[in-house]
Amino acid sequence: MSKGLKIKNPFRSHAGEYMNRSKAGTFGIVVFLSLLSAFLILPFLYSIFQSLKPIDEIFAFPPRFFVKNPTGENYRALFMLTENLWIPFSRYVFNSVFVSVVGTAVYVFIASMAAYPLAIGRFRGAKPINEIIVQALLFSSPVLAVVQYLIIAKTGMLNTYWAMILPILAAPLGLFLMRQFMIQMIPMSLIEAAKIDGAGTFMIFWRIVMPNVKPAWLTLIIFTFQPIWAGAGAIYIYDEAHKVLPTVLGQIAAGGLARAGVGAAAAVVLMAPPILLFLFTQSKVLETMAASGIKE
Repeated sequence: MSKGLKIKNPFRSHAGEYMNRSKAGTFGIVVFLSLLSAFLILPFLYSIFQSLKPIDEIFAFPPRFFVKNPTGENYRALFMLTENLWIPFSRYVFNSVFVSVVGTAVYVFIASMAAYPLAIGRFRGAKPINEIIVQALLFSSPVLAVVQYLIIAKTGMLNTYWAMILPILAAPLGLFLMRQFMIQMIPMSLIEAAKIDGAGTFMIFWRIVMPNVKPAWLTLIIFTFQPIWAGAGAIYIYDEAHKVLPTVLGQIAAGGLARAGVGAAAAVVLMAPPILLFLFTQSKVLETMAASGIKE
């Protein structure tokens, strides 16, 4: 190509100069991600707008996305209905918080302890175990629902907190993520140096490995907290005193068309804690997911 030949770029700056390919590509990526982000946030905005609409706007035709006359009546009605329940509303809040926090903490700890020997240790049978973990990722929750229900029913754990916590502990995703991240982030030289200094196995795990895989277990907290908070184990609970917030708020919102606004308000209340948790830890999610797929 001769020095005098110039290839025109369709992207021009305001000063009339041609943008190079790198700037044009960056601009296109920013525009694409901005449109994608706007599309993904629409369901959240729609839920908030629905919860602020009076009943006539909820059933207006043609339906409107934005709210014309915002009101907080739906939230007032929701909390008024929670005051007239047989069981105090604080009990349902305690059930959800207790099961979500305890279940998440125990699962992260168990998944980390199980991943440590698979990632750091060298023993016979490690490869088949790792392959089983990968294959277990293919099984979704509905496939295992009947078997889990039979086990929980036969062991007498129906209507207990264990019924909502134990099924989560068997999920293979946390074990897979922690193992992959440990492989990428923990060099064997660091483990050997700690052993030379006299550190035991548990001390190495707790004082060296866990701090270095903080992005992984923060990500795992998000992935675990969300399904537990959403009432993944509520199908095993029939006792009113052990029900969680999603079940109770769903029952309140299922009172007919007149409670459509209350149902929208309940949806916003339920999705607030997972969103807040994600906002505090979202910077670690991308790092963890990138590391989990690099090496198998």
